[in-house]
Amino acid sequence: MKDMPVSFPGLFGDWELNIDPVAIHVGHGIYWYGIILAVAMLAGLYLCMKQSKHYGLTEDNVMDMVLWAVPCCIIGARLYYILFYLDLYRKADGSLDWGAMVRIWDGGLAIYGAVIAGVIVALIYTKHHKIPFFAMGDLAVMGLLLGQIIGRWANFINREAFGTETTLPWRMKLWITSYSSVEVHPTFLYESLWNLVGLLLILFIVSKGRRFDGENTWFYFLWYGLGRSWIEGLRTDSLYLFNWQLFGQPIRVSQALSVVMVVVAAFMLFYNIKIKKRSPESLWVNQVAAEKARAAAAAAEDAVLAETLMNEEPTQGEAADPVETEAVAADAPAAEAENAEAAPADAEKTSEELPHGDEN
Repeated sequence: MKDMPVSFPGLFGDWELNIDPVAIHVGHGIYWYGIILAVAMLAGLYLCMKQSKHYGLTEDNVMDMVLWAVPCCIIGARLYYILFYLDLYRKADGSLDWGAMVRIWDGGLAIYGAVIAGVIVALIYTKHHKIPFFAMGDLAVMGLLLGQIIGRWANFINREAFGTETTLPWRMKLWITSYSSVEVHPTFLYESLWNLVGLLLILFIVSKGRRFDGENTWFYFLWYGLGRSWIEGLRTDSLYLFNWQLFGQPIRVSQALSVVMVVVAAFMLFYNIKIKKRSPESLWVNQVAAEKARAAAAAAEDAVLAETLMNEEPTQGEAADPVETEAVAADAPAAEAENAEAAPADAEKTSEELPHGDEN
């Protein structure tokens, strides 16, 4: 019951916490669930923007993709939930209740739907902007993990996403009626803490020794899949894969998807690290840095060449030395006078030397 208190009797005794799921009672209400998810999204966005330069990307790349990804992820999360809980959205006559499907404020989102939608958006965005998909993926999974860490506390406010009954010291006490309660696994907390460890591993270990674009991404799917596969087994509100069964038990969608993710991610990590043996030089961030270095070197060479040409240019039409020019100008009148005196003598001499013509 969402209007009843929550407590942790094994840790805090009789201390209880009772938070109204509706933060502000206006219209359909502004729920803590939405506020927490908004905070989670902004925190993830901030982390990605601060880390973008380490992946050869810019803050603008992150902002541009988020503007498309956020609404698409919300739609994807809703569609995923409706698909596997379709009977909840039927009228008495069996027809689909489209209005109920749109009423997202009544609850019903699935994180895997958001992840799938996010991957599709990232594929389209990176292809259009000619950015390696896995370079963007390695950055995005960190923001996604931080968002999941914070977002799971929205489940706590709504008294949902809990597990089976337990007697462990950290058990959570919930009221199912006004007179009866259960003490259960706080699976929302398990997943939040599991994701926190995963984020720390990526930030301080995996990303520091990254050998290929996609290493963070595949590690995320491996880590999250491992955690979700066992946490999902404890939950009582799982989505089931239609009416399919395995070993006489209904198949939990998230658990099955988690196992597939773990297998695929483990293979991709093994293949790229042990078989293909990628080197850090292939990373997009290193390629971008190398291209910038080449451009800077070319610009420096052009600057040196331009300076050299400017220094050599006067050899063709070089201006005369000022001192030499002044001396030439001073000697010019004397030279002209000397030439004038010599001119008559030269003319007379020339006339004497000319031969006489024959007489008739």
